[in-house]
Amino acid sequence: MSIKPSFRNIHNRFLLNGTHYRFQDLFEIAYSFIKEGKEHERAIGDFLMDWIRPNDTITLKTSGSTASPKSIVYNKQSMVNSALATGNHFGVSIGDRALHCLNADFIAGKMMLVRAMILGLEIDLVPPQGNVLMHSDKTYDFVAMVPLQVDNAFEDLDRVKTLLIGGAPTSMQLKERLKEKQTQCYETYGMTETLTHIAARKINGNSEYFSSLPNVSISQDKRNCLVIDVPYLSEEKIVTNDLVDIEGDGSFLLKGRVDNMINTGGVKVLPEEVEAKISAHMDLPFIVGAIKDTALGQKIILVVEGDFPVNLLEDLDNIEQMTKYELPKEVHSLKTFVRTANGKIKRKETLALLDL
Repeated sequence: MSIKPSFRNIHNRFLLNGTHYRFQDLFEIAYSFIKEGKEHERAIGDFLMDWIRPNDTITLKTSGSTASPKSIVYNKQSMVNSALATGNHFGVSIGDRALHCLNADFIAGKMMLVRAMILGLEIDLVPPQGNVLMHSDKTYDFVAMVPLQVDNAFEDLDRVKTLLIGGAPTSMQLKERLKEKQTQCYETYGMTETLTHIAARKINGNSEYFSSLPNVSISQDKRNCLVIDVPYLSEEKIVTNDLVDIEGDGSFLLKGRVDNMINTGGVKVLPEEVEAKISAHMDLPFIVGAIKDTALGQKIILVVEGDFPVNLLEDLDNIEQMTKYELPKEVHSLKTFVRTANGKIKRKETLALLDL
C-alpha cells in the first residue's frame, strides 16, 4: 500500500512562478507576499503562512452564496487527500503546468496551491480579474476558473489542456460555445465542506449527469437531497440542500436547491430548472424568483441585471420546453446583482433588493 504524503511533503518538482520552494522555504515567499504583494498575492501569502504552521488543522470560510458565511476547521491531511484524488481523476502528472487565477481567500484558490505543492506542478500566479490567460503565451495542462473567467478568456482557451469550471453555474450558452474547443472542459460540483469538487461533468460530452470521483459515495435523504460520503476527507456524511436524481452507476443530475423551491398554483417549480431553459435563449445576467400572489400563492418573476428588451416576456413564451407554470409572469430589472467574491449571484439578497 502506498503511503500518502503529509502536508509537509512538498514535491521536489513544485515550482511557483518558476522558482522551486521546499517546505522550509515557504515562509520567505509567504512573508514577501503578505508585506509587499499585490492583493491576490497577499491572500496566497496568508494561506501559505497558515499551511506551514505546525498545527494539523486549518480554518476555511465558506463563500456565503446560499447562507451566511461560516468557518469550518479541516485537517490539512484531508486537503492533501483531496489534491491526490483530483490528480488521479483528471490525469494530472508531475511537472504539469498549472495556472492559479482564483481568489485564494476561498477554498478553490487554496486547493490549487495544495495540488501544485503535493502533485509537483509548475504553477504561475496571476490576478483573478479579466482575461487571466493574457499575462503570457504559455500553454497550461491544468487550470481551474469560474464561468466569468472562462468567458473573458474564451479566445485563448486553446492554450489550456484540462479546464475545471466551478464556483457558479455555467450558462447553457457558454456550455454550447465550449463544445467547439479542443480543451477538455469539466463542470464541477462541490463546496467548501467537500474541499472543492467531488464530482464532475464533461461539458464536451453529451450527458447532463455528474460523475462522482473515486471513493465518493452518494445517496439521497427523505427530501431527495444529495448526501455525500467521502471517507478520505471526513468521517461525517455531508447533507446538502441540493435536489438530485441519482442513477445506478453513481452519477447524478443536479436539479436545484430545495430551499429555493417555488409553489405556484399548487405546482412546485425549481427556479434553477427554469433558468436552465431560459439561459439557452438569453445572454443577459438574470435569475428567476417569486413574489406573493393572491391567486397563485407565489408568482414566478424574472429579474434581469441591467436593461432588457420590451418584448422579453413574449420571447420567453416561445420557448417550447417552458410550461405555463414555469413561465415568468413579470420581468423586473436591477442595476446590479449581489454577488459573492467569486462572482456567484446571491439569490435571496438580490431578490430582496426589489422590495416588492
